[in-house]
Amino acid sequence: QAQLVESGGGLVQPGGSLRLSCAASGSIFSFKTMGWYRQAPGKQRELVATIYIGGTTNYGDSVKGRFTISRDNAKNTVYLQMNSLKPEDTAVYYCNRVPPVVAWGQGTQVTVSS
Repeated sequence: QAQLVESGGGLVQPGGSLRLSCAASGSIFSFKTMGWYRQAPGKQRELVATIYIGGTTNYGDSVKGRFTISRDNAKNTVYLQMNSLKPEDTAVYYCNRVPPVVAWGQGTQVTVSS
């Protein structure tokens, strides 16, 4: 069964860092463009980072220069390194294909607060 499992979220102070992981079944991950999305309370889910098969990446303006997406094709895993976190980064973070054509996982909560 195709599935996505996100992990690595938590509570962090402004300026801190977190590394998120997403384990995907092979049918979702292999030879596909993957991305990290987030949904803040009261807001629509948004795409924040994309990684293509060859490793090329793309970022939303709000996270550019602070977040880094990467993938391990042998492990069917995609990562999101988040640095210089801000309170406005608080959201539930999800991974999925780009575009998101498979069922969403449970996500992982990231809270940035002092």
